[in-house]
Amino acid sequence: MINPEMNKLVETLLEGDHAAALAEARRLRTAGMASERIVTEGLEAAMQRLDDKCTVESFNLLEIMLAGRAVSAVVNELYPEGMPPERGRDTFVIATLEGDIHDLGKNVTKMVLIGKGYRVVDLGKDCPVENLVNAVEREHAHAVLVSGLITPVIPQVRRVRPALAARGLGGVRVVAGGAALKQATAGELNVDYVAETAFDGARYLDSLARGAV
Repeated sequence: MINPEMNKLVETLLEGDHAAALAEARRLRTAGMASERIVTEGLEAAMQRLDDKCTVESFNLLEIMLAGRAVSAVVNELYPEGMPPERGRDTFVIATLEGDIHDLGKNVTKMVLIGKGYRVVDLGKDCPVENLVNAVEREHAHAVLVSGLITPVIPQVRRVRPALAARGLGGVRVVAGGAALKQATAGELNVDYVAETAFDGARYLDSLARGAV
């Protein structure tokens, strides 16, 4: 159940009204509410509502994008220097790998995870595997998410786990998503999980955080 104090923030986030969401977040903080509570009881609640809606109804990409933009605006207001590691539920590294310059799916996934209270380090698109591994090591990430819209990127995806293992990071989970990667199995891609949607990937990472997988 949503905290009544958060009702207006949740509604403005779901409406994708980033200006109203920002104003409400500022009002809550001025009233003495901690930033962490605004994330866990407001942003996370909004993302859960959106997840439930997309599960039972049609998947509305525009709605998700607008809500994600509003969530990102609030997070940037609360943590202008980026969400600190101790405040995030977990740290993940996300990227579209070298050879692919499409990043819409990656950006949606990042927004969903930030809205759920995770710290997400975004390496952008056309990212070399070496840069990905360096970031995982530097940021002490617990999982890496790779996105791919075109099939030529698949060989790069298969390189991620061996590259992590070579650096002593074999325990880091690898999650893949995107139009091209969804056509393959986790075994074929040499990853731990292939996500159907941004929310599906987030649920898998939630289960990781709970120690359920």
